[in-house]
Amino acid sequence: MAAGLLLATSPLATSLLAQGTAPAAGGARPVQAQTAQSQPTQVQPAQVQQAQPAQIQANQSAQTSPAAPRPTRFVVVLDAAHGGDDSGAQLDNAVAEKTVTLALSVQLRSLLAARGFAVVTTRESNVSIDSDARAQVANHVPAAACISLHASMIGSGVHVFVSSLGPTTPTRFLAWKTAQSAYVTRSLRLASTVNSALQHSSDSGSGAIPVLLARTSLAGVDSMACPAVAVEVAPIRDTDRTITTAVTDTGYQTQIAQALAAALLEWRTELLGDGPGSGGAVRQP
Repeated sequence: MAAGLLLATSPLATSLLAQGTAPAAGGARPVQAQTAQSQPTQVQPAQVQQAQPAQIQANQSAQTSPAAPRPTRFVVVLDAAHGGDDSGAQLDNAVAEKTVTLALSVQLRSLLAARGFAVVTTRESNVSIDSDARAQVANHVPAAACISLHASMIGSGVHVFVSSLGPTTPTRFLAWKTAQSAYVTRSLRLASTVNSALQHSSDSGSGAIPVLLARTSLAGVDSMACPAVAVEVAPIRDTDRTITTAVTDTGYQTQIAQALAAALLEWRTELLGDGPGSGGAVRQP
């Protein structure tokens, strides 16, 4: 295992680089030891906007001004947990977690694309992707936010997790296993925005969703160099712990997807200042 190698170029990175969505010059890059892991398959952006060419002002002499740095684009990464041979938890009616997370990802992707977001997903089908490959997707975009989707039979409502890594000062090169530490303060802000949107989702008349905010070690997320949260969907239970709304309930899934879309819309507005019409350059929070 050779240390000190920059992230290997994945098929997603090659596609995005060709479309002008490469990381901005001077941005932090996690450093990963080289492994024999497979790259993510069928990772397709639902909508990736073309970056505007840098304006180069030239005079009539032989001298030209250098190109302005390419702005970072606002891209959301959706990570449907598990897949392939990794079924995850067994949920209601023996439905696998991997099935629910993919359904949520597909629905949320559609909602975001309809709102003008550029969206990249870690998987679009029942394929196996390891945690390092998921982080590579988010880091190569690079992402303005990543939502890692999970499901569970434990607890009630939606659990929003942020990495338990302590905050550190961003540097040009970040250790792979702890890259999230440079972004964890922003991830906490993103979690707060998601929490608020979920709590206000009851305004539609669907009923309140209990929300739990917590911090824990998160494989994959800990290696992401972007604001990232894990959203785990559990059934809604009443006071005697009886399930009143199942994880597999399509209306419940839609309510959660709509709340997450609202949260990301608010997050984009906060970072861009005036929404997608500002040209897409992300202002660092």
